[in-house]
This record gives sequence, C-alpha cells and structure tokens, in this order.
Amino acid sequence: MEKSENTGTISNRVSARPVVAIVGRQNVGKSTLLNRILKKRLAITSDIPGTTRDRIMAEVTWNNVPFVVIDTGGLPPKSVTEVDHAVIAQVDEAILEADVIVFLVDVRDRVTPFDEEIARRLHRTGKPVILAINKVDTNKLLADAAEFYRLGLGEPAAISAYHNEGVDELMDKIVSLLPPAETDAAETVPGVKIAIVGRPAVGKSLLLNALLGEERAIVTGKPGTTRDTIDSPIDFQGQNMLLIDTAGIRKRGQVLPGVEKYSVMRSMEAIDRADIALLVLDATEPATAQDTHIAGYIADAGKGIILLVNKWDLIEMKDEKAFSEKVRTEFIFASYAPVLFISAKTKWGLEAILPEVVAVFAERQRRVPSEELSALLTKAITAHVPPHTGKRQLKLFSISQSGVNPPTFAFKANDPTLLHFSYRRYLENQLREAFGFMGTPIKLEFKSARR
Repeated sequence: MEKSENTGTISNRVSARPVVAIVGRQNVGKSTLLNRILKKRLAITSDIPGTTRDRIMAEVTWNNVPFVVIDTGGLPPKSVTEVDHAVIAQVDEAILEADVIVFLVDVRDRVTPFDEEIARRLHRTGKPVILAINKVDTNKLLADAAEFYRLGLGEPAAISAYHNEGVDELMDKIVSLLPPAETDAAETVPGVKIAIVGRPAVGKSLLLNALLGEERAIVTGKPGTTRDTIDSPIDFQGQNMLLIDTAGIRKRGQVLPGVEKYSVMRSMEAIDRADIALLVLDATEPATAQDTHIAGYIADAGKGIILLVNKWDLIEMKDEKAFSEKVRTEFIFASYAPVLFISAKTKWGLEAILPEVVAVFAERQRRVPSEELSALLTKAITAHVPPHTGKRQLKLFSISQSGVNPPTFAFKANDPTLLHFSYRRYLENQLREAFGFMGTPIKLEFKSARR
C-alpha cells in the first residue's frame, strides 16, 4: 500500500519573531550565555570543546520585546569529522536566519587567527554584529579586552556570562538592533508538547528534520550525536505544537558520566514536560528491554504515547498487522498505544504522525459526563462483584472525573485498601471499552468514604 510523503500543513511559528544567533569558536561560553539569558539551564555546558552541536532555539522577551535566540555549536578550527561539517552547516543556517549576530570570544585567549577569520566571515553577511568578549572577570582582563577592537566590529561588549556581568547591557544592545516583531508573534505558545524519544541511533533527529522539512538537528550514523534537547515550535493545520528532539536514552549502566549523563537527564526531563511522547523503535530490532523501559517511564509519568516503528523500508516481508501484534505483546502494559510504521529516511508514512498526535491529545482532554460514569460503574459492579478480603468486601459508592491530560477518575470506596490490582485493571478496561482514551494512560484514584 502506497503512502503519501506529505506530512500536512506545517509552518515554523518561530519565524514570526526576530532572530538572534550566538556564534563563535568552541568553548567560549555560548551555551552559558544562553542559559544566563533564559535564567535556566537549557543548553548543556562543559569544559569539553564541541559539547553543543545542534542549533538550540529559545524564545526570549527583553524590555517587552520578543525574539528568538539561537545557540550554535562551536566552530572548529579545522573541519575534520562528519560532525564538524554538520556543525558548520548548522552555524551557517543560524547566521542565515539571524537578524542580529552575537559573536562571542574568550578574553583569556586574546585575539586568535580563527577569531579574525570568523570576523571577516561575519562582515560579509552585512548583518548587525555585536562583538561580545566573555569571561571578563577582573580589571586586568577588562584592559585586555581593548585588543579586540582590531576585529573591526565596533565597540565590544565586555561580559561574564558565568558571573552575570554585563549581560543586561548586552541584551539592551541586542534589542536596539532588532527589527520589529510581526503582529502575530505572540501566538507562538505551543498547545501540544511532543517529545521524540528512544534509544540511540533509532532515527529521532532524522525524524525531526523530516517533519520540519529542514536540517534542524545534526544527523550522522554515529550513536550519541544529539546531546541537547532541541525545541522546535510549529503550526500543524492551525494547531500549535512543540516538537522536542532528545538524546538517545541508553541503559543506566551504559551511560557515561559527564555530558552523556546530562543528555540522558534532559531526555527524561523532556518526557516530563511533554504531553505526548513519540517512542521511536528500530524495525530491525524492535521492542528491546530498553525500549520497554522507556515506555514504562512514559506511562508512569502519565504521558500519551505513540509507538513509531522506524526504518520500515529495511524490512522485506512487510506484514504490518503481524508486526503490530508482536509489538503490542511486548508493550502489553501500554496496549492503548497506537503503532505506526514509518521511514524517516525516505519520509514514508510520516503523514500519519501529526494527525495521530492531534487525536491522542484530544483523547487526553476528553471529559465524560457524570451520568455516563455512574451508569458504567453500576454496570461494572453488576457484571463483576468487587473482591472480598476475609469477611470484608470492597464497596464502590461513586465515580467522578477529577482531571484531564491525563484523564483522571476518582472513586469513593468503603476501604480502598481492599482494592486488588486485578480489579483496578478491570475498572480501567471498562472505562477504555466505553470511552476510548486511545494513546493515553488513565489515572484511577480511590478515596475512603461512607455511603
């Protein structure tokens, strides 16, 4: 069966706001500056050159002026590896998108030949460039900053991103150079937050790029390329969404300390702040123990889940029904999860993903009328009497819906301690059979009460 490559009407809502790109050599403090501007740790920072690789975008408002800041990977002095070339491409894309460029240098390194090369490159763009000299922590270093005038980029801004010195003045200068934002820029708040998660090298970043129609994340054949979580606001057929690409989540014993550890932590945090997780599986090795571990975390966090079987183009005998049943058997604890077959590389099947997200999000917002819930409880108790514990029997008096996203139901009982997990599962199955809740866990709460 043929499937269209059209993924629907998608537009990037970030473009409505002016864009500021932070560029510079490796390890000059670009990610530290971004975190300081945002007043939170969005980008991973370390003393290891080249920690940031992808473009990291964040929305900022300063003096009531909204704009987007892009943190870029550090430019390597020599492009040797595949990742180096990809980082340079990402920086070039950020410069192309930018209305204002912040060129960050390290005062302790003085003016390097590579700084001069970058300065010449930025001159040629014709765009406003602010030279920011970072790590100016002492009066001596402030005097050393005068050397950077020779880069020909006007009066530099001396700052210390780590110690929050001079950052406010830098932000004032940025805002003074920005073009006015478009009138609909305030509408960029995402309505549905979607985390793209999975093991390393299953195709998460390739999927993000395919959905966006641009090289938003660096993709190589090497596991662990993505380190930061990457937020990409989009508009899908009038619905605001936020796509969050994440680093691959390895087994706990295989996670290396340092950058990789923080990458995995950010991935778990991405699940926590998402509404729905797209769990990407590898069709050539589906449903590993780590896949089910990640799915279990998603379910425990109360998030919606869609299972994406990627690399379907590599499977010769394509029997979606049999394959789907096999996957559902492995993910029996999340049997409510839809299973989609895709190829991020060829863009096959991608047109079904975002409509499925919309459907699952609607299920997470579903509210059931009280009278229908009461009727269901009466029917469920009649068909299957609550269990006994010794001479005592569980009695359920009422049910009400206490929340959404995820759907949450509160039962009043004579003694909740008498509830057996099998009867809890029975009640959940009754709710699903009657009202659906595809793609989302539902929470059942039991409170003690008298009739």
